[in-house]
Amino acid sequence: MSAPEPTIVATSGGHRVGTRTRVLFHSLVHHAVDLSGVHGRRPRVLYLGTAVGDAEHVTARVGEAARVAGFDLTPLQLFPMPSVDDVEGTVLDHDVVWVMGGSVANLLAVWRVHGLDGVLRRAWRSGVVLAGVSAGSICWFQGGTTDSFGPELRPVTDGLGLLPYGNGVHYDSDAGRRPLIHRLVAQGVFPTAHCTDDGVGLVYRGTELVEAVAEEPGKAAYVVRRDGERAVEERMEPRLLPTPPG
Repeated sequence: MSAPEPTIVATSGGHRVGTRTRVLFHSLVHHAVDLSGVHGRRPRVLYLGTAVGDAEHVTARVGEAARVAGFDLTPLQLFPMPSVDDVEGTVLDHDVVWVMGGSVANLLAVWRVHGLDGVLRRAWRSGVVLAGVSAGSICWFQGGTTDSFGPELRPVTDGLGLLPYGNGVHYDSDAGRRPLIHRLVAQGVFPTAHCTDDGVGLVYRGTELVEAVAEEPGKAAYVVRRDGERAVEERMEPRLLPTPPG
């Protein structure tokens, strides 16, 4: 099975604390799986932890979350070398790619060294749902705001560009994100930016933003556009997703 058209779920969420495990997949991950159209078998999710250096303890916790959710999870590790012989075949054999947060600057550099940027573009076109949190959201866009270079937020502008916008993550929990996004849009660095509060995701069919969804009430998404020499922000009310069991 595959999504009927290229699909991306770009989020500032997807994980929650479990009672018997450290991490559970929250509603946004389940929604990405639903959008893949898989039925009649266990969903196949490819996990990319490049942004945290393929940290083994994070991979183990994500693996636990997948087990509880009933997903078959494959980690694709690039440190110290690719963990599979056929990277492209492995990616294309999955329903969803889930990208962990961390350093988006490092993620982009390592993906390009291994040609994974082109592989993911082809997977997107073939109907594999691309999704992720934070760095795993920004990577699909032209760029966004990041702390990859140090505590002071800076722009990153060399994203994969599957989505022709800027991206602002953690919009309600990191006070520096909103003013920097506004400045970048006002300066024309990004023509438009799409932003998410923690717990909110944006769903794209092709390059069109079709819906904002949330795993918590009271959260929002935002579209920031340039108006003359200033940025104008429009709030989007997301649809609240059901909370998965576990």
